[in-house]
Amino acid sequence: MTISGETEFKPKILGFLCNWCCYAGADLCGVARYQYPSYIRIIRVMCSGRVDLAFVLRAFSKGIDGVFIGGCWPGECHYITEGNYDALSMVHIGKKLLQNMGIHTKRLRLEWVSASEGIRFAEIMHDFASQLKKVGPLGLEKDGLKVKLDAAIRLVPYIKLVEREKLRVPTKNAQAYEKFFASEEINSLIQELILDKLELMQIMALGQKNGYAPGKLSEILRLPPAQVSKHLKTLVRHALVRF
Repeated sequence: MTISGETEFKPKILGFLCNWCCYAGADLCGVARYQYPSYIRIIRVMCSGRVDLAFVLRAFSKGIDGVFIGGCWPGECHYITEGNYDALSMVHIGKKLLQNMGIHTKRLRLEWVSASEGIRFAEIMHDFASQLKKVGPLGLEKDGLKVKLDAAIRLVPYIKLVEREKLRVPTKNAQAYEKFFASEEINSLIQELILDKLELMQIMALGQKNGYAPGKLSEILRLPPAQVSKHLKTLVRHALVRF
């Protein structure tokens, strides 16, 4: 006999864990039998700095509801390049891309966990799962989200170039990164150099797929009609689209 009723939503979570700290913390969590959600899938990487923005965007494009990145605490990276700061920069940029595409920024999370912090890892995973349950399923079928994500993935090499040339934080500490990416000047720069390009690529991708009218593009991309019109004029001028 079956009992009818709604089943609890279990978010699909993909975790990229640093081999030296966070993965070891997760291992300790298992050894000590601390419980955390079983629907989290883990990929071990040698450093959180090796997590590419394309990995994150591709995970969402495949229907993952949340992406977690776990690294060493700032100042405790096992490599002289301090890759955890590269991860921090990537997450700041990644969240701005997600916001632009209408994806809740809580779906991407970065945390520092040392090898001895098994219980902290379990607590973070429970909290992340709880947040994702409140946010709900990603829903790739709505608002052309799959097309938007695919366009963003194609833009990643260019984003890396912009980050290397224009978005280098002068001081390596978490507060400096927070302040840097929250500044008006940097947000304007990201809008001009990255988000505008992303919107252009999304318009091209959506147009190629369905041939949407400008008004429909404005609705799907959640952009003012004037902004869509500006992008269309740019694309027409470069002979990339036609009416």
